[in-house]
Amino acid sequence: MAAVSELIRKENGNAISFGDHTLDTKAKVEDFDVAGNLYKVKTFKDLTKLERDGMFVYESEPGTSVNNFEVKPDGLSFTVCGDKDAMITVGLKEDTEYSVNVGGRDIGKIRTNLGGKLSISVELEGKGEISVKVVE
Repeated sequence: MAAVSELIRKENGNAISFGDHTLDTKAKVEDFDVAGNLYKVKTFKDLTKLERDGMFVYESEPGTSVNNFEVKPDGLSFTVCGDKDAMITVGLKEDTEYSVNVGGRDIGKIRTNLGGKLSISVELEGKGEISVKVVE
């Protein structure tokens, strides 16, 4: 999977793709409208961050490229790639337990904190594209 050259774009339905883990310097896009929600993405090789309507949605360290990121009432799903293994944090419902699947492998149930954040480590180096699915 290649980086998202537009930094953020609409996909089918309400899915979006965003991020460019290949950039040496920070780049951002603000007020990107998808179904009435305004998205802001900041990305480069060390960090990728996404906000929706001013609220936290996604962050990875180091930076990643994300395709088909789709939020549903019971969770979210996306595919991700990067040059190095990444710590990914997503914003969900607070104090809620989610089943997490990374690369087709069930990694168990993880409970969000009081801020609704859930963090996972994803092995990306030399792997290409990895799917992530988080379901309540």
